[in-house]
Amino acid sequence: MAVTRRTTLTALAVLPLAGAHAAPATTTTTTTTTNTTENHRMYGLIGKMRANPGQRDALIAILLDGTADMPGCLSYIIAKDSSDPDALWITETWDSQARHKASLALPSVQAAIQHGRPLIAGFGERFETEPIGGHGLAR
Repeated sequence: MAVTRRTTLTALAVLPLAGAHAAPATTTTTTTTTNTTENHRMYGLIGKMRANPGQRDALIAILLDGTADMPGCLSYIIAKDSSDPDALWITETWDSQARHKASLALPSVQAAIQHGRPLIAGFGERFETEPIGGHGLAR
């Protein structure tokens, strides 16, 4: 299965590839400016990625190495699928959906996409979530 640039960018937009960060997490914060109030909610993604046969560990190394500093990323977990030797799951939590989108413009993320693209066979399930809190996330 050939993976196009568009497919890769779309999928990686969902799975921005980052390490855990120490930004404060809240379920809802309110920012008030002149006559404007915005609610910001945490944003989460869970997605499955398939590496080309035998390339999962190399892909994981690229994902971990290439995106270590992404503002707004509260949690980023890469996990090996225990029933598929070529699949991995990425679970991420962001302080907002806007910060997640902005991460795609970061040079480190662009480099990870460039280096990882040849190792990606495809993508599986993708779930958007609204994290509320839990171990590792402040309420």
